[in-house]
Amino acid sequence: MIDHQVHVRPSADRLPREEQLAWKLAAVATGTQDAPDLDPEAAVTAVDRIIDNAAVAVAALRRRPVAVARAQALGHPTSSGASVFGVAAGTRVSPEWAAWANGTAVRELDFHDTYLAADYSHPGDNIPPLLAVAQHTGRSGADLLRGIVAAYEIHVALVKGICLHAHRIDHVTHLGAATACGIGAMLRLDTDVVYQAVQQAVHTTTSTRQSRKGEISSWKAFAPAFAGKAAVEAVDRAMRGEGSPSPIYEGEDGFLAWMLDGPDASYTVSLPGPGEPRRGILDTYTKEHSAEYQAQAIIDLARTLREKAGPLAKVRSIVLHTSHHTHHVIGSGSGDPQKYDPAAGRETLDHSVPYIFAVALEDGGWHHERSYAPERARRPATVELWRKISTVEDPEWTRRYHDPDPSRRAFGGRAVITFEDGTVVEDQLAVADAHPAGARPFDRSGYTAKFRTLTEGIVSGAAQEHFLRAADRLAELGTADLADLFPAVDTDAVATADARLPKGLF
Repeated sequence: MIDHQVHVRPSADRLPREEQLAWKLAAVATGTQDAPDLDPEAAVTAVDRIIDNAAVAVAALRRRPVAVARAQALGHPTSSGASVFGVAAGTRVSPEWAAWANGTAVRELDFHDTYLAADYSHPGDNIPPLLAVAQHTGRSGADLLRGIVAAYEIHVALVKGICLHAHRIDHVTHLGAATACGIGAMLRLDTDVVYQAVQQAVHTTTSTRQSRKGEISSWKAFAPAFAGKAAVEAVDRAMRGEGSPSPIYEGEDGFLAWMLDGPDASYTVSLPGPGEPRRGILDTYTKEHSAEYQAQAIIDLARTLREKAGPLAKVRSIVLHTSHHTHHVIGSGSGDPQKYDPAAGRETLDHSVPYIFAVALEDGGWHHERSYAPERARRPATVELWRKISTVEDPEWTRRYHDPDPSRRAFGGRAVITFEDGTVVEDQLAVADAHPAGARPFDRSGYTAKFRTLTEGIVSGAAQEHFLRAADRLAELGTADLADLFPAVDTDAVATADARLPKGLF
């Protein structure tokens, strides 16, 4: 790996494009065509992510934001185009709108893959726009695979090197750049074209973290879909010869200078050198539970503590000792009263670790629908327990969260339950059971089981098998076969959600 130092530079310096971060990202992406064969483990993991994305997308098809995005996409039909989850086979829409609809479906349940380092990310959000462009442009499964691995490489590198959340910038900015790079790798575009697309994507997808703060709305699901759509459009403009604000990262009025650390900003972004395999995707991990990633180990910890705790009605207080990120993003350190509001929506509750821990402690598990039902959130005993739970930052858990060694990195915490009689029960868990370093790491069988569970009742057994066979053969698929990566669903089951929507512009 090569460490690239990124600094703000005055316009008078006329920083050569080859020295700009956007060019270096683009060069890594376009260099995949000259690199050795894809790393076998990376290729297997890419298939796992396609299965994971399809599972959570199908499970979300009847939810309102997904139905809205789908309806908008269907307002842009085209004879070529791309497929949409939940729509009859053969229907095609313009690729940027397919990226929008499918990206929203994948993101809605907060249930797919994650990577946490200096910043947050859901690298699986790269797949919907890449798949849409692959279908539209007549690419093969092997081309798509190359693009996915490249997008993950760029996304992971940016998340490791540049922190956005400290400046309340939403993490989808890194996604826009990664998607542009992935499309460039998939289409074998020139480095200059990808360079311009990356800069356009960064410029147009920079937004604040208010989308994940306070009363969290459906925009949480739309935000990454918007970034994917914007990246598709940026690549289109760049292919037509259009330029971008440059240098987008290093410019004195650019991203680092005014959105992040200011004129004295300095970052290190590590990227593979020529000929090095692209293995960034192997650093990522998926979710067993439909909730913010920092809550995954907390849910597993609650399942263990439930057996030890005894009658929860006699609890005086529960304190979760955890990392800075967990405390301030989904814990009481956020200062968001909505995280304790029984009337809060799902988007807020899945970012409330006090709520999640209370329900998991009572139920001994987690369900992507039942655990968020309004009647579940308003249960009096749950509300009483929920409001006894707080989080505190523990410097040791923060250090472990940022440990440079992925095998030692920890995203969990320690729970201390104090009862009215003074008895204390406590336990801790470093990583979720499904994490690569956890008690039950997900492998292909785990992804397959998750897919079968989440698609039951909407995808027939035969259609499930057809999709799984297609995903397993990704590298061998022809252009027409890419449609098989969209499981055939019971469209009648989806239609009820569509029928309830008011009309929009499209």
